[in-house]
Amino acid sequence: MDHMANVGFSLNFEIIRKKMVHEQIISRGISDRRVIDAMLKIPRHIFVQEAFAAQAYNDKALPIGEKQTISQPYIVALMTEKLALTGTERVLEIGTGSGYQTAILATLADRVYSAERIRPLALNARKCLDYLKLFNVQLRINDGEGSMIGWEEEAPFDAIIVTAGAPEVPEILTDQLAPGGRLVIPVGAGPDQQLITIIKSQDGELHRESSVTCRFVPLIGKQGWQA
Repeated sequence: MDHMANVGFSLNFEIIRKKMVHEQIISRGISDRRVIDAMLKIPRHIFVQEAFAAQAYNDKALPIGEKQTISQPYIVALMTEKLALTGTERVLEIGTGSGYQTAILATLADRVYSAERIRPLALNARKCLDYLKLFNVQLRINDGEGSMIGWEEEAPFDAIIVTAGAPEVPEILTDQLAPGGRLVIPVGAGPDQQLITIIKSQDGELHRESSVTCRFVPLIGKQGWQA
């Protein structure tokens, strides 16, 4: 967290962040004003390692340690926009990672439940969220072997976002989705996935929409990939 002050002497992150939003996000079709404002507000550089702070607003994913990455800013904005959040939702995030996507969600939703299997990442994300005074996030560490995906005791959720690639859409997550809710998840068997949005009707029917090709680390756990 010390790099938040150190790098700031040589870089004006607010100017760079505005440039990122206009060139990487708005120019690619993201139009939800609330999402745009959240991307302008949340400082991405505090969620990356100090060595990568100067690259935090570049148009790419970055390593965050533990063989994990922080997603490309555009993908964060796109996945968030597809959740269609209005501010009243209870959101489940599978894969806290750096905590950057979590912070965006916490800015836009009423309550965020975020599950992470790698303890050091979860602890660092908590520090960043607390620094930003985003106290509407409940974090859980699922570091047991074969951990079940989801957060059944807090279900149903109005929105679910998965920040890791799954072989298929986990039924356990569609079961935890409230009627009228949305699930956004990368799905695919290879290194690349298709971004999928599942919309659950009021009578429980699932409607599936495909979007862009993307690349995420694998989703580990039951109904995901084996570690």
